[in-house]
Amino acid sequence: MEGNGSNLELMARNRLNNWVAVSVAILSAFMAVTKVKDDNIVQAMLQAKSDAVDSWGEYQAKRIKQHLAELGLKQTEALYVTARKGGKRVLAEQQRDYRAGIDRYLVEEEELKKKAQGFEKEYDKLNFRDDQFDLSDAALSVSLALLAVTALTGKRKLFAFSWIFAGFGVVMGLAGLIGLSLHPDWLTRLLS
Repeated sequence: MEGNGSNLELMARNRLNNWVAVSVAILSAFMAVTKVKDDNIVQAMLQAKSDAVDSWGEYQAKRIKQHLAELGLKQTEALYVTARKGGKRVLAEQQRDYRAGIDRYLVEEEELKKKAQGFEKEYDKLNFRDDQFDLSDAALSVSLALLAVTALTGKRKLFAFSWIFAGFGVVMGLAGLIGLSLHPDWLTRLLS
């Protein structure tokens, strides 16, 4: 009779190991899909950040040009007051040119500012989704580690516990894939 009890125990252990193997395969495949999407989001984040930096650089250059034009305008205004009659016409032309430059820079600066802020918003939006994939990867990795220990120990409770992490990982991965606004801020701040 001992052999029969031992056979049942072996069959139960094999059944658990089969469940562990299937779980590992499913979770690994899901992780592969979410990893590809996460990598694409990270690339888009880098591009958005690069575009924002470029736009802010352009904005700063326009601000410097505007400041120089304002200085030039002030200089010509001072010279205009002191100039003789013949020099007033030349100084008036310079003043008009400086004023036109200032007006143009003001418009361009505002456009560049909006453009840079748009890139920053895009980066933040992408970072939100990147966090979802990061949490998914972390939870699924913990689940896979617990499944490995389950295969070694044969503990069914550990198998169930691993699926708690797997469930969270799958939910976060799906949120990232579908674009849901699920984002446990407290957890992302803790892991940042």
